[in-house]
Amino acid sequence: QVQLVESGGGLVQPGGSLRLSCTTSGRTFSRHTMGWFRQASGKERELVAAISWSADMTWHKDSVKGRFTISRDNAKNTVYLQMNSLKPEDTAVYYCAVAEGYYDSYVRMTQSRTADYWGQGTQVTVSS
Repeated sequence: QVQLVESGGGLVQPGGSLRLSCTTSGRTFSRHTMGWFRQASGKERELVAAISWSADMTWHKDSVKGRFTISRDNAKNTVYLQMNSLKPEDTAVYYCAVAEGYYDSYVRMTQSRTADYWGQGTQVTVSS
């Protein structure tokens, strides 16, 4: 059974930083794209960042560019989201996601905003 386990969420003051981690287990993925989505209360889920298998391609939502950075360590089956200069509008549940397939997974995630596997989510609250 595939599992995606997120960690690193919490309460932080505006301007602060958090680092989210997501580790996959249960099967070995091959050349998959990994990403982070978020869903704020009363709003639709949105893609925040995505990274290709070899990390040669990354995508960040415009409102987080320059503040958030996605990275991955394939040896550890882990994807990270470094979040700096956090704002109250970043408050949401953050979900890790995996899209399978070497040729189309990056396009599917960044264009169609789809994924094949999801984590359970971790709450990020930015408030003073």
